Amino acid sequence: MKQAVGQKTKKIFGIIVFLILILLSYANEKNFEIGISQFAEHPALDAVRKGFEDELKELGVKVNIDYKNSQGDTGTAGMIAQKFVADKKDLIFAIATPSAQAAKQATDNIPILFSAVTDPVSAQLVNSNEKVGGNITGTSDAAPIEKQLALFKELNPKVKKVAIIYNTSEANSEVQINTAKKVSKKLDIEIIPVGVNNINDIPQAVNSVIRKVDGFYTITDNIVASAINLISKAAIKNKKITIGAEEAHVQGGVLMTDGLSYYELGRQTGAMAKKILVDKVAVQDIPVEISKNTKKVVNKNTLNKLKFSENSEAFSGATFIE
Repeated sequence: MKQAVGQKTKKIFGIIVFLILILLSYANEKNFEIGISQFAEHPALDAVRKGFEDELKELGVKVNIDYKNSQGDTGTAGMIAQKFVADKKDLIFAIATPSAQAAKQATDNIPILFSAVTDPVSAQLVNSNEKVGGNITGTSDAAPIEKQLALFKELNPKVKKVAIIYNTSEANSEVQINTAKKVSKKLDIEIIPVGVNNINDIPQAVNSVIRKVDGFYTITDNIVASAINLISKAAIKNKKITIGAEEAHVQGGVLMTDGLSYYELGRQTGAMAKKILVDKVAVQDIPVEISKNTKKVVNKNTLNKLKFSENSEAFSGATFIE
């Protein structure tokens, strides 16, 4: 009798173990639901998204991506974030500051990762880059501004005034302007900031300053990035040097950069997503990361139009693109 009961108990226990293994197997096979909120459509932000998705794929993390683009509208960014919360996404990936701010406002429970945010602290996304203090962390696209401004002097020691066009309502742009003003003093360069409210203001902003400056420095600003072709064409026509904060600007006609790769920044953020979703690392234990590498990229067409030599020391070690 006892032996029969014991065998029955073992059988039940075996069934339970079997069911647990099935459930665990199902859990491991589960596709994580990720909502991607991208603030605008342009090469830099697109590259971040592609890098993020490619890294997750390479790491073997199975995900269903729900991609939404707010087309530069903060109200739409807010609605996208609220929809992701209502859909109970496993993680929200916010690309650019307004999307990250909207996501943070929408939830304090769902893990949020951001990228293409220049200063997460000033944007009030995290308490500090080391101790984020909540359910949000990510990667910063802070550019090496001093290194990039120094390129003006390498190309032409006579450069004295450099214009920066920026969106007056973007906090990260204000931060970059302040940094540029600070570091430019040691380079004997005067920064001439020109604020705009939207992309339609760009032509007038360029025309208002183009005869007063020796060049343009294009910062990581969503409006500027959307109008990079316009700025670069005007600068080339007027024989002005252009230095960009990142590679996508050079692809759009800016002469050169020594900056980060947004694709690689996206991959860094994808690795952080694995930590959160698979390794179960708490968001508050993951510091904000910055780009690990920079590279020098030169637009060969712009170089030729401005009559620079490829042998210039400023282009040493650069990758040339058409």
